[in-house]
Amino acid sequence: MNDRWAIVTRGLTRRFGKLVAVDHVDIRVREGELYGFLGPNGAGKSTTLRMLCGILEPTDGEGHVLGHDIRREPERVKSSIGYMSQRFSLYDDLTAGENLTFYARVYMVARAERAARIERMVRLADLVGRERQLAGQLSGGYRQRLALACALVHGPRLILLDEPTAGVDPVSRRTFWALIRRLADEGTTILVTTHYMDEAELCDTLGFIYQGRLIAQGSPEAIKRDAFGRRVVELEADSLQRVAELLAEWDAVEEVARIGGRLRLIVTPGGPDANAIVARLRDQAVGVRSAREVDPSVEDLFVSFVDKERKARVREQLRALSAAPEPAGAPGSPRTP
Repeated sequence: MNDRWAIVTRGLTRRFGKLVAVDHVDIRVREGELYGFLGPNGAGKSTTLRMLCGILEPTDGEGHVLGHDIRREPERVKSSIGYMSQRFSLYDDLTAGENLTFYARVYMVARAERAARIERMVRLADLVGRERQLAGQLSGGYRQRLALACALVHGPRLILLDEPTAGVDPVSRRTFWALIRRLADEGTTILVTTHYMDEAELCDTLGFIYQGRLIAQGSPEAIKRDAFGRRVVELEADSLQRVAELLAEWDAVEEVARIGGRLRLIVTPGGPDANAIVARLRDQAVGVRSAREVDPSVEDLFVSFVDKERKARVREQLRALSAAPEPAGAPGSPRTP
């Protein structure tokens, strides 16, 4: 990985009427890295990707993809990248090989190189023996791999994948991500959107987006070190329900989640460690079998950041309401003579 940037945006914004779908987003993606763009449904992930692809013009801000300006050179952006949308347009009545041939022609792959490039994509996507099978008859996992092969057939340096494994079974998801990781390790830059937190663990760099705003960005290790600042404690006890009820009333504990036969706690910054939590529970006559501090997961990070952002917006709204003048005739306002 080097310090050359495949994608750079500054203040990238997109509005649809009064709705701000993407709100002044600054993204940096290095060449050769696997960048995970995380967020819940409706957060602005797909809209951001469509702007980066040159499909949708930004309302404000700027962006460069492989050195091309997304406003002034959208066609050069489109020809330089591979893009796989949530509903990739495979032709169900064409075979896997015919789909690859069609997209090779669309991307203007030279005739002399076309057959070799298609054969390479068939091997890469593990579609050997399925070249003559209709795309509509392929399973979900094979369709996704074929869609990726079509996006790669012209040899782009950068591929943008919009929730590529949505609706795919866990085994096919793992196979697909092994392929993505291999491509990144071989030097292809990949930006992938997802709301699956286990997939995010496989990325080199993460960007968290919520309600159109980028709320955190960096390597998983850097985000855990610099932005999270919370302990995560897992404990086993005689009565998990009773423990959960007691801890939910404690201000030092931000979140309590039951995972199988244990509880997972997120503790406020500077809050108690595992020993202090055990001591508090024992003071209330609750038996604790074990308690230990663990590394936060990407899901812990995301839930914490979203909760922090939500609380900050509520505070902003309350401040705005308190600063607004009361309407005439409202309780407490002077009466009009």
